[in-house]
Amino acid sequence: MRLPCSFWFLLLLGAGGLLLLHLQDLTETLLQQNQGAKVIFHQEQAIRKEPCPYCPDNDRHSDPTEDNFPKPAQPVQLPVFPWVQRSSLINPKDITAAHVTKSHRKLLLKSGPLVQQLNADPPGQIKENPERMTQVQLSRQRLMREVCAKYTSGTTKQTITRMHVSRIFVEDKHKLLYCEVPKAGCSNWKRVLMVLQGLASSTGEIQHDEVHYGNHLKRLDSFDQKGIIRRLKTYTKVLFLREPFERLVSAFRDKFESPNSYYHPVFGKPIISKYRSNATQYALRTGAGVTFKEFIQYLLDVHRPVGMDIHWEPVGHLCSPCLLDYDFIGKFETLEEEANFLLRRIGAPSNLTFPSFKDRNPNAERTSLDITRRYFAQLNVTERQRAYDFYYMDYLMFNYSKPFKDLY
Repeated sequence: MRLPCSFWFLLLLGAGGLLLLHLQDLTETLLQQNQGAKVIFHQEQAIRKEPCPYCPDNDRHSDPTEDNFPKPAQPVQLPVFPWVQRSSLINPKDITAAHVTKSHRKLLLKSGPLVQQLNADPPGQIKENPERMTQVQLSRQRLMREVCAKYTSGTTKQTITRMHVSRIFVEDKHKLLYCEVPKAGCSNWKRVLMVLQGLASSTGEIQHDEVHYGNHLKRLDSFDQKGIIRRLKTYTKVLFLREPFERLVSAFRDKFESPNSYYHPVFGKPIISKYRSNATQYALRTGAGVTFKEFIQYLLDVHRPVGMDIHWEPVGHLCSPCLLDYDFIGKFETLEEEANFLLRRIGAPSNLTFPSFKDRNPNAERTSLDITRRYFAQLNVTERQRAYDFYYMDYLMFNYSKPFKDLY
């Protein structure tokens, strides 16, 4: 007996409806599983991935028995930019100021795509919409990886050690890794992390000493090897930074122009002793009154009388961006809108926004570009150039313009 066509039509229609319901259920399940997942910014059209001679997949001589932290592979996400998949592995010693020469700059500036990136991200002109923010992130990541690749030696095997992750704070609930860059909003970022962990109900109730000396937040190097690798693979790695000279002046004003029971005796006394002729006994005894010129002399001295400090150490050394391949690169110049965008992306509570208050020396004027230029006007051309060389990789990698026209 032959069945009418209408019967077969109704049968197919019913089967299609069941399939659609199944797909909807599957989609909802996947969305639920992805809450708090790693933030990866996508490109609308997939681009063919070219072989990368610097990527860890090409390191066929790795010894899995070694006690180190090999570069973790990113989860497969398609379609994405090819540079989202892996970062180049850079030895931090290869990108210090001592290695930055005029020939290096000429070599870097010969690259067309790299030059196009240099002015692609003017500060203060980012609009808070997902598409624009996503494109900004892709642009920053691409530039960072191109600069890293150009400074890779390509001959030695690089691994991630505990030292490389010692400045990274962990927030497990929302799967967030935040690298601390002092003078780039780090105090308020720590407040945000404490609220995300449920240690406080709002950022406004957390005092400065509780933020920095309360030991409420875990660092990535406090975990075992498996814990470090798992978090590097699956968590959103976040880095916020600031214009290098502006960050440097902000640190100087905070640590040397205001009373400080640590930086004056520990840094001020040896700086005054070495770089000030005819120093008074009071200055030698207290370390108070360090001038900006003396501070720069200390910073640029290969035989410093006292070691480096995280408040003026280059970001390339603090956070190892060429090794850790950050998923989100934020800037102090557009801090609030970018931080709030990121908080929404990781599923933070809707009532949590990034704080704007200044908790240290709240009555002092915030360090600006104009203030920074006034301080650097105290230096001669050679000192300014050497300071620029000291932070050159930060300027290049994170797309900051030269602060003075006479720099090269």
